[in-house]
Amino acid sequence: MRRTVGLTVLYVALGLGAVVSLLPFWWMAIASTHTTSELFATPLPWLPGAELLANLARLQQSTGFARVMLNSLGVAVVYTAFSTLVSAMAGYGLAKFRFRGRGLLLGLVLLTMMIPMQVLLVPLFQMMSSVGWIDSYQAVILPFLANAFGIFLMRQAFLDFPDSLVEAARIDGAGELRTFYRVVLPVALPQLAALVIYTFMSQWNAFIWPLLMLNTESNYTVPLALNRMIGLTRVDYSGLMLGSLLATIPLLLVFLFFQKQFIAGLLGGAVKG
Repeated sequence: MRRTVGLTVLYVALGLGAVVSLLPFWWMAIASTHTTSELFATPLPWLPGAELLANLARLQQSTGFARVMLNSLGVAVVYTAFSTLVSAMAGYGLAKFRFRGRGLLLGLVLLTMMIPMQVLLVPLFQMMSSVGWIDSYQAVILPFLANAFGIFLMRQAFLDFPDSLVEAARIDGAGELRTFYRVVLPVALPQLAALVIYTFMSQWNAFIWPLLMLNTESNYTVPLALNRMIGLTRVDYSGLMLGSLLATIPLLLVFLFFQKQFIAGLLGGAVKG
């Protein structure tokens, strides 16, 4: 009886926590179907309205949201692919290659995590301006491809891989790239999935650096387009809620696609042997 009561209390608490966590998303979905004036009515609307299509048309007209979503998707996918590759290869080199200054190099990589991004904005902007990359996607993607967190995460994942298997692959005639892609990398898929989710989310939500680099509205990403809906005297809250709701869909899809490997990585550290 005591165990049943304890489990009941636990499930009720978890259910309440889930409701509280999902409440903002429910309100965002409801707000996207009402007009802005209805959102400030008393009492607040908690059921879907009839303005979804009108809000969607206004959002598309004011921001070109379909093109903006494609811009963000292209930038986030390219950045995630190359940044994950760079992090994995750098982490493999720091974990499995023995060379003088390896510890110092790792320390310098970790030290970059302590540098605020705001300190880097002016020199990076000058660099991008000197090569003529202002208002281009390569200026948004390239400066932050080498991610210190990703390099450290992949290094820690590769440290547990037996050196004997790497040596065996080399003895069998496999080159370093083949050893990396065919032997070592498949073992680190859970950590790689976690890095993909983190990298995609960080680039999808990036605001400050794209704001400095992108000047043409047709090149805007989702955060920049949504920011345009916040005026000095008027804010289109219903359109903003609809845009925010649509902007969460790619993040959910990425997580659902990689959740199997991600959860396997989380559970793997809790099981001995």
